[in-house]
Amino acid sequence: MTDKVQLACTISSTNPTAAVGLEIWLDDTQIYNTEHVADPVNFVHEFADTDGEHQLRFVMKNKTHDHTTTDEVGNILSDCRISVSDVSFDEIKLGQIFIEKSIYEHNFNGTADPVKDKFYGEMGCNGTVTLAFTTPIYLWLLENM
Repeated sequence: MTDKVQLACTISSTNPTAAVGLEIWLDDTQIYNTEHVADPVNFVHEFADTDGEHQLRFVMKNKTHDHTTTDEVGNILSDCRISVSDVSFDEIKLGQIFIEKSIYEHNFNGTADPVKDKFYGEMGCNGTVTLAFTTPIYLWLLENM
């Protein structure tokens, strides 16, 4: 019998009326997909705790220029962002480790060259937040917390 790891997180939108979507991938397997984050989602997924290197990816999609309101000089007045919070493995919240270890890749919704950015808990552009980790998960947690 293989041990399992429980991945959990909360997904929400700063503008539930905006049809902005999110996918969650574990390695090459899509484990969550919605075209519209309307209500907060408490996501839970179990996976095998076998030795290996992994990538957890959150992919924001469907955001358009219509989801951002600016004034006449370009200052943002309102914007739709997707929040990824309370990320945990086996009920151990990653907190600052998730922020420090994640990379946010995006291209400012097609208005600039692709960048690798820090992630601070919210995605404001279509793109991917990636957390690389290894299993067994408790070894990774001990090494990183």
